[in-house]
Amino acid sequence: MTDRRGDEPPPRKRGGTSGRDKDPARKAQPRRPSATDRGRAVPPRPESTRERLLRKAREEQQRADAAATPRPTKKAPAKKAPAKKAAAKPAAGTADARKQTAAPGAAKKTAPKKTAAKKTAAKRTAARSAGPATGRRPVKKSAKRPPQNRPRPRPKKRKVKKPPRTLRLGRPTLRLRMTLGVMAFVLSLFAGRLVLLQGVDPDSYAQAAATENARTYLLPANRGAITDRNGVELAVTEDAVAIVADPQQTKPVAQQLTAILAPKLTGTTSAKLLAALTGKGRYTRLARWVSPTVWSSIQAEIKAANKSIAEQNKGLPKEQQAPLLIGLYTEQDPIRSHPNGSIAATLVGVTGDDGKGQSGLEYGLDQKLAGKNGEAIYEVDAKGNKIPNANHTVQEPKPGLGVQLTLDTDLQYFAEKRIEDTVKQYKASAGTVVVMDVKSGELMALANYPSFDPNKPYTPADLKNPALERSFEPGSVQKVVTMAALADAGLIDLNTKLKVPGSIDVQRRTIKDHWPHGTLNLTISGVIAKSSNVGTIVAAQKMPIAQFVKYLHDFGFGEPTGLNFPGETKGRLAPGDEWPEITRSNVAFGQGLSVNAVQEAAAVNAVANGGVYVPPKLVRNYVDANGTLIPNETAPPRRVVSEKAAKEVTTMMEAVTAKKGTAPQAAIDGYLVAGKTGTAQQVVPGTGKYGAWATSFAGFAPADNPRFVTYVVLHDPQGARGGGLQGGPVFRDVMSYALQKYVVPPTGAAQPNIPLTWTDKDR
Repeated sequence: MTDRRGDEPPPRKRGGTSGRDKDPARKAQPRRPSATDRGRAVPPRPESTRERLLRKAREEQQRADAAATPRPTKKAPAKKAPAKKAAAKPAAGTADARKQTAAPGAAKKTAPKKTAAKKTAAKRTAARSAGPATGRRPVKKSAKRPPQNRPRPRPKKRKVKKPPRTLRLGRPTLRLRMTLGVMAFVLSLFAGRLVLLQGVDPDSYAQAAATENARTYLLPANRGAITDRNGVELAVTEDAVAIVADPQQTKPVAQQLTAILAPKLTGTTSAKLLAALTGKGRYTRLARWVSPTVWSSIQAEIKAANKSIAEQNKGLPKEQQAPLLIGLYTEQDPIRSHPNGSIAATLVGVTGDDGKGQSGLEYGLDQKLAGKNGEAIYEVDAKGNKIPNANHTVQEPKPGLGVQLTLDTDLQYFAEKRIEDTVKQYKASAGTVVVMDVKSGELMALANYPSFDPNKPYTPADLKNPALERSFEPGSVQKVVTMAALADAGLIDLNTKLKVPGSIDVQRRTIKDHWPHGTLNLTISGVIAKSSNVGTIVAAQKMPIAQFVKYLHDFGFGEPTGLNFPGETKGRLAPGDEWPEITRSNVAFGQGLSVNAVQEAAAVNAVANGGVYVPPKLVRNYVDANGTLIPNETAPPRRVVSEKAAKEVTTMMEAVTAKKGTAPQAAIDGYLVAGKTGTAQQVVPGTGKYGAWATSFAGFAPADNPRFVTYVVLHDPQGARGGGLQGGPVFRDVMSYALQKYVVPPTGAAQPNIPLTWTDKDR
């Protein structure tokens, strides 16, 4: 709302008759008059909203007054004087109005002296100011205008008094309706829930309720037994129980129960038992793997004690009666037992407290041995007691598969005792004996020392199996493989004669034999019989390195044996086939590569088997719960050298056990024996340098119709070293035992007279 201030002219009314006043909305707002504008014509100012509303109100009032007053007749013209006077008043914005604004005093003096012409002009000016003809009468304006140097006062708002606060009474009908609505809503929720429980999905809710009031009991599956080839048990599962207690029930009688349990339970003390029986909670385990016999004796003592307490309580008030001995329970807790103690312990392995395998075959074959546990679900009351005749579900456990090994327990026991005596005799760090069936590749014995008894406490270091988990450089036993490869390639035969110097230089390195000598004239059999490193290198240099490497892989070196034994090492063989000459020379006589005992035994077995490599086999059959045998399939045999080459190498090996050979101690009366000694330097772990030794002997008998291969290894023997001296006697005793037990008759063949040296006349 815009107010007039100062000397501003009155606003021009809307609806003027001039052409420029027809569209007042498009007219620019006039600028504010300055002091210099007082003597000049002032442009009209647009009518404000307030002025327009006041004007309309006055017009309405005038129409109302005109309607109430009768029209004057022609005879009384005097009554029109006020209208003429009002009409003669110049309109706002006209020249006359501006003159009156400029000289208001003068207008008052000259007003009575107006002529008729002037009156007529005033009427026309008033008509133009009134706008277009609308049939309305012009609004009367006061002759005296308010001062124009101050704004009009705003009308005061009328203060409305607030009505007094009154107390509104409740509406019982509304409250009743609301209460009924809430009750109907709640009842509809109950009805919907009832429909959901009874009609939509009643089975799931019934099952959930049964589950909440049910207790699940584990039914452990019987772990499969591990037996030898003849069914002798090496590891079996025996029934046992775990003794558990409810401390809330045992706390009043903890002293009496401790006195009964402590003498019969091993691995615990009276203090531990007393603390468990008086502890918090409703469940505590007191002992595991308790035999049924021990638990039966505990039950008998508790029953006798309760009988005595019941006699003492007769006639006494209830609050004075002594409590009975209650609160002990049992759970199934099968125990893994080893009936033969330490026999094949490093091979069979052990299980942990959770019943899972931790080492050996127990770990490697855990999924087959473990089976699948079952469970029984019983409904119980609020105290956890089974409800008689209530619904229950029992899922029977599925027992694991039994494992029948290729071992012979008697031969295994004998080999273990024999290697134990030898290790102690020569103060070696460890020893291994491998006995292998030539035709089938079955391992008849796999003896290690040191060993342990799984039924007694043991350490993690005891669980290792050196026969498969320890690698070493085989030494001169490897010459058997080198000669077989050379013979198969046609580079040597039994008539091959070599000049063997006392040493040989290979890539600025000098290699010598284990005994000093000058140049020797040795046959190829003499090289094997004397175990000459230099003679082996001279013969091996006839074969290309790549071809030599291929033969080594065919014999199984650098590859796993296929036994899938946990922790087995595959040895070490230089990669590729582009070896330097020094590597080929070292490998030819058994240095520069590493093997495990079973790998080397399987390579020698290929020569005994007429040149056919048979993968070693440890698991003979699997046995299901019904006793059905499931054969264990292994990789098929493969030929690595010709039968002729294998026979020639066998003849060379026969000379080793002859009187002039390096191992006459390995000879067996009545049998023709083929063998080879080995003495090799070993790298000390963590140093990367040679500083230890390993002696070995490998052979088979009868040499003309081989049945068994036996390989003996001693690690770090002290004193005089030699494969024939230290390993030969063990070979002889173990091989003799095997031949006798399996009734292998002597062939009666005599020891062949094989020339070891030659002269110039023999050329």
